[in-house]
Amino acid sequence: MSATDDTARGVTGEDEVVDLCRELIRFDTSNYGDHSGPGERKAAEYVAEKLAEVGLEPKIYESHPGRASTVARIEGTDPSRPALLIHGHLDVVPANAADWTYDPFSGEVADGCVWGRGAVDMKDMDAMTLAVVRDRLRSGRRPPRDIVLAFLADEEAGGTYGARHLVDRHPDLFDGVTEAISEVGGFSFTVSEERRLYLIQTAEKGMHWMKLTVAGTAGHGSMIHRDNAITELSEAVARLGRHTFPVRVTKTTRAFLDELGDALGTQLDAEDMESTLARLGGIAKLIGATLSNTANPTQLGAGYKVNVIPGEATAHVDGRFLPGHEEEFLTDLDRILGPKVRREDVHSDKALETSFDGPLVEAMQSALLAEDPTAKAIPYMLSGGTDAKSFDDLGIRGFGFAPLKLPPELDFAGMFHGVDERVPVDGLQFGVRVLDRFIDAS
Repeated sequence: MSATDDTARGVTGEDEVVDLCRELIRFDTSNYGDHSGPGERKAAEYVAEKLAEVGLEPKIYESHPGRASTVARIEGTDPSRPALLIHGHLDVVPANAADWTYDPFSGEVADGCVWGRGAVDMKDMDAMTLAVVRDRLRSGRRPPRDIVLAFLADEEAGGTYGARHLVDRHPDLFDGVTEAISEVGGFSFTVSEERRLYLIQTAEKGMHWMKLTVAGTAGHGSMIHRDNAITELSEAVARLGRHTFPVRVTKTTRAFLDELGDALGTQLDAEDMESTLARLGGIAKLIGATLSNTANPTQLGAGYKVNVIPGEATAHVDGRFLPGHEEEFLTDLDRILGPKVRREDVHSDKALETSFDGPLVEAMQSALLAEDPTAKAIPYMLSGGTDAKSFDDLGIRGFGFAPLKLPPELDFAGMFHGVDERVPVDGLQFGVRVLDRFIDAS
């Protein structure tokens, strides 16, 4: 059925967003970080087809066989204004179907939600963006300014084959773009029946994904051995994994705590983490990790036979640092690990922090308030990272704004990279309405 037929039948973005989300989830785009997965090509082709149906001319950029991104530009009514970038990634982290209630690549609809890997990270936003764009172009509603749409590969492994590839090789695609919106922001946190806070991502931690190596003396497993690489590495990794980094309150986190304290009618103390986080319910995990630098061991490797002491042992660590605290983080790492551990980056990228002001922020606030009279937008920091890091190199100011009105009982933070990832159907439809208003106001 063509886009013209959809217009004739009165199909809206709200009508099709659920099906778009389900269809995107059904593309297994698992990213294992080594090109061993299926890649994003089929999903990128699907997106390109959906955009072409409504008159756009999308292009697919393949950085490596199967690793593909789709980009298109919508002309606005005022070409003198700077352009807006709306970007989302098509890849997802892997999922083990045996652990899930429904197959993670089925796009099942149950209990009022769309279930599947990518439902919140971030095929929900991809679907909402497609739904809004298709609706607007079917009905002839051009945006006030140019919009660049980018559906990207490889975000879950640092963006090398997606956003980074486009920024380095095809920067002209983003000519005139000054601002961007993407994932992990604009979701609701219910304080009371009279107040829902919508968290807008204005900052994100930097990353050092690193490999740790200890060299020792190989030998027979039956001998007394004081120079055991596994022992030395294990002790260092345990020290790091148990270490509590000091609390460091950035301007974004201070603003978040002040706004939340006002909504709760109390003052929140970032130095008293336990009582502060206890008030945050389902978003405590997200916020707790933004109060300090973090370093979590994620992989261990050593040896090839039970009776052979290996000459080397390795570990991988996911390190994240707060804006302005990278040097402190690296100094702490080396002190904790000790001189026998060699540390090398597998992937590193900067932290980001922008202010919570300007016409784009006002457009977010007004769009949310129009659909939820109890809404108040507030800034927060993301503990992870997004493709905004790459676009920042082009001078593009990024925000996390994938609006979702969520039930208070939903463990939204636990959905990210978790089992039984799912997004409410009415949340998707809410997001379509908000994004549509946002585009008009931006």
